[in-house]
Amino acid sequence: MTDTAAFRDAMALLAGAVNVITTDGPNGRAGFTATAVCSVTDQPPTLLVCMNRGSWAHPAFEGNGVLCVNVLGAARQDVSGLFADRNVTMDERFARVGARRLATGSPVIDGALVSFDCRIVDTHTVGSHSVFYCQVEDVARGDAGRSGLVYFNRGYHDVGDAVAAHA
Repeated sequence: MTDTAAFRDAMALLAGAVNVITTDGPNGRAGFTATAVCSVTDQPPTLLVCMNRGSWAHPAFEGNGVLCVNVLGAARQDVSGLFADRNVTMDERFARVGARRLATGSPVIDGALVSFDCRIVDTHTVGSHSVFYCQVEDVARGDAGRSGLVYFNRGYHDVGDAVAAHA
C-alpha cells in the first residue's frame, strides 16, 4: 500500500476547484475551504463534499443537514485563505465576506462564481472523512466572465491565465 506522504505528493498534482463550504442552522454557522467536491448526478442534481470528521466544524455540518458550495474565482482567492485559517474565528470569517441566503439558509458568499445551496441527503464515513451527498436545492450564478481558481501543486492558479496562454 502507498504511504501517506507519497499519496499526498501525488494528489498535489490533481488540480481542484477552490470552494468554501458553508452552513448555518441550529448547530451553528460554519465554513471551511475545500477542493474535495464533485458532481454525482444531475437526476436529481447531487454533489458530494468530503470533510474531515476531526474538524471542530464537522458537528455543525452534520447537525444542520444543509450546506452551500461556494465556487471561488481568482478574484476571491483571499476568501479561500480566510476560511482555511485556524487562527480566524468563524464570526470573523463571516464578518469579512458579504453573504446572503437561499432555500436552506446556508451562507452564499458574495462574489462566488457559482453557489450550490444543498440539503445533505446521505453521509458515508471513509477513513478520517465524512462524504456528504448533497441534493442541490438552488443555484446562484455569479459573473460568468470571471476567471476560475484552482489549487494545483500546493498553490493557487488563475484558470483565466491558462486559458489565455492557450488562446
